[in-house]
Amino acid sequence: MHSDSAPVQLSLIGLPGIPSVQPGDDLARLIVASLEAARLALQTGDILVVTSKLVAKAEGRFVDLRTVTPSERAQEVAAITRKDPRLVELILRESTGISRMRGEVLIVRHRLGFTLANAGIDHSNVGRDGEDWVLLLPEDPDRSARDLREALGQLTGVRPGVVISDSHGRPFRIGTVGVAVGLAGIPAVW
Repeated sequence: MHSDSAPVQLSLIGLPGIPSVQPGDDLARLIVASLEAARLALQTGDILVVTSKLVAKAEGRFVDLRTVTPSERAQEVAAITRKDPRLVELILRESTGISRMRGEVLIVRHRLGFTLANAGIDHSNVGRDGEDWVLLLPEDPDRSARDLREALGQLTGVRPGVVISDSHGRPFRIGTVGVAVGLAGIPAVW
């Protein structure tokens, strides 16, 4: 760092008060309301990170497993992985191929290009009645990020960088890693 360079500052701020998101909710308006409640304002150079779960909920990516009929292939894979054949059917629909399956593990190449467990399908805290509801990843996370960026720009006059994030596990690692599954307004690799 040159002595005449200004210091670089990084601040991470969690937004309070985001309600349970429902299909059709306007994420940009919910975010702006949260910013206002926290007495914060978007500034040029800000990057907003939004979980894929919030985006998927707003986009209505819920699936009731009771409406899914497993294919023969899904039943074969379910027998190997000891998973619900209906869930396996959705995993196969969201994937371009299986990377690994054994025990209770099903690692796939998602149609979006990621390699991850269960095609990123979320069964926890989905917010629907019963155990039969799951949540798929957003249909097109890059488009979702672009749309959110534009909507925030219209509401606030500032178009922040937007990252749609998801949690991915990795072999031989404890815990999960945050992964950008979609973005707008910032380069993919920096």
